[in-house]
Amino acid sequence: MHLARVSGVLFNGAGLNEVAMRMLRWIILVVATILAVAPATAQRYDPRYPVCLQKWGESGFTAIDCSYTSLEQCRMTASGRSATCYANPYWPQAHEASPGRVHRRQGPVY
Repeated sequence: MHLARVSGVLFNGAGLNEVAMRMLRWIILVVATILAVAPATAQRYDPRYPVCLQKWGESGFTAIDCSYTSLEQCRMTASGRSATCYANPYWPQAHEASPGRVHRRQGPVY
């Protein structure tokens, strides 16, 4: 009879195989769990385009596509879908004041 000592515990050959199989099962379970979890992806706002389309899919899935040059172009794509169009918050020109408009203070506010 062949005996092996693992962490101070004496096993025969069959007991060592049983421990190895249990460890293998746990490793497979952990790896499968990690791979089954859907990876979280960051929403991508392309700063080259001023308009974004947000689409809602099945089971609450949402996707954002910022590749539209105008609100009308985006609305044509969104037509008939569960989607909405909005101004890209990362479009650089969105933060600049329009040149034809001057903001003046009207006077003291009480």
